[in-house]
Amino acid sequence: MAVFNLTINNTDYKVDVDPQMPLLWVIRDFAGLTGTKFGCGIAQCGACTVHLDGTAVRSCSIPVSSVGKQKVVTIEGLSENGDHPVQKAWEEADVPQCGYCQAGQVMSAAALLKDKPHPTDEEIDNMMSGNICRCGTYNRIKKAIHMAAKGGQS
Repeated sequence: MAVFNLTINNTDYKVDVDPQMPLLWVIRDFAGLTGTKFGCGIAQCGACTVHLDGTAVRSCSIPVSSVGKQKVVTIEGLSENGDHPVQKAWEEADVPQCGYCQAGQVMSAAALLKDKPHPTDEEIDNMMSGNICRCGTYNRIKKAIHMAAKGGQS
């Protein structure tokens, strides 16, 4: 066990955990933030996507010991009132069905738009290819990303 000082959603946490514990479990079990989901445990589905210093990463495969002083942002910290442009576009485009993958999808889309404010279809496909949606809402996801890039207009 070791003590780690983490900043998650601009809140400081001190956790005493195994250094190899995945960041996902620290977020869910020690910070109590359950919006980030467990999907596969091998960084292949994207359900556990969070931002680490602004970069979309798969929290299930990152040991807490490698976070250091980097800031972690989860779906709960993306916006205070659920009004991030991606979240608003997601709702307007009626993207979610079962909803399980949505936190990871939204976090990946937000990171994409931060780096590429007006992405092409190919750039969207490349960024989002690591996020699996069992319900198959990929066309609506792409539509929502384009809507968010335009400021919410379809």
